[in-house]
Amino acid sequence: MKIHGKKILTFGKMTCLIWSLTILVIAIAVVIFASKIKRDHIETELTETISPTPTLIKSMQDIGEWEFLSIADEEIVDTVRKGILSDDELVRIYYGTLRLGVNMHKATPNWLRMNNDTLMARLPKIELLDNNFIDEGRTQSFYESGSWTDRDRATLYLRAYRQMKRCCVTSVNIKTAELSCTEQFTKIFNALGYENVVITYEK
Repeated sequence: MKIHGKKILTFGKMTCLIWSLTILVIAIAVVIFASKIKRDHIETELTETISPTPTLIKSMQDIGEWEFLSIADEEIVDTVRKGILSDDELVRIYYGTLRLGVNMHKATPNWLRMNNDTLMARLPKIELLDNNFIDEGRTQSFYESGSWTDRDRATLYLRAYRQMKRCCVTSVNIKTAELSCTEQFTKIFNALGYENVVITYEK
């Protein structure tokens, strides 16, 4: 038995104290080591999450038009001109392909940015990419009686144009193209190493 001041410590109690201090030191060391590893891990993650480079942003914008939905349509348009003895009639069939997608040339500044570990991409709204969607080479006169001018045919063309646009550029088709666009852009960004991606569109 050892006497230390006014405190009496037996060998057994002293051994327990030493072990307790040893365990405490080990526990503190583990906590410090774990926190260091955690800091290193966080720093590594932050280092790996790299903001999009100007080269990447420019290369995606330079592609210009990205098509995500193609709609083939045909419209039959007719006109009748009343006559004294008989009526003249012109019926024509128009074929067209309307393509919906995004035009990256219309992307706003900072359309691609990082928000913590999430890549935020704000794309131009889905729109009709080409206004010249009627294939005039395939246009046919289904029925024609009487004499018709180029101006008459141009009027029919405009009617077919409006009908195609009204039938194909609908909210349903725009939403379909938007879903396809979101899926494709997300896959592209995932392949580039961005795990969390949020795609939105200009109104």
